[in-house]
Amino acid sequence: MGRQRQPQIRQQLLDACTDYALEHGLPDRLGPFAAATGSSSRMLIYHFETRDGLLREVLRQARQRQVEAFTELLCLRPDEPYPVTLARAWAEISGPQGAPYLRIFSRLHDSAGGPLWPGFRRTATTDWLAPLEDGMRSLGRPELATVVLAVIRGLLMDLDATGDTMRTQQAFADFLTTIDSA
Repeated sequence: MGRQRQPQIRQQLLDACTDYALEHGLPDRLGPFAAATGSSSRMLIYHFETRDGLLREVLRQARQRQVEAFTELLCLRPDEPYPVTLARAWAEISGPQGAPYLRIFSRLHDSAGGPLWPGFRRTATTDWLAPLEDGMRSLGRPELATVVLAVIRGLLMDLDATGDTMRTQQAFADFLTTIDSA
């Protein structure tokens, strides 16, 4: 009879692997994850069954962290105009706080999720619409949530491809001016 799996150990391993992936990106082998957890590749396989199983869990947990952090940033605040909220959210999403997520998820955007997360691009698009619709409703234009999301995603892809922070920051500021005047 084999040992019983211990969920708390599995979660500790997953947390450490997710932290590693957010800092360094997804590794091609289990070795970096094993080193980051102070464990072994064999122990990771024991808890997650396969390398891809572990990678899927890491991606899901990283996405959960991102959604929790960025949804709050995009939510309407009663004490400020929504373009101000969007400016602050953009600074966080495109800055150091957002960089780990851009690094880890850009690979999934490029491959449409591939075998690790089929349907990722759809999920990564639609999960931001609700807070954007609420915020844009405060400006009387909830239908522009899709446009705002498209601009954010497009500028993040631009930033990832070029590293041109100043240009993408200026483009977002210009976009906010357009929204504010509309």
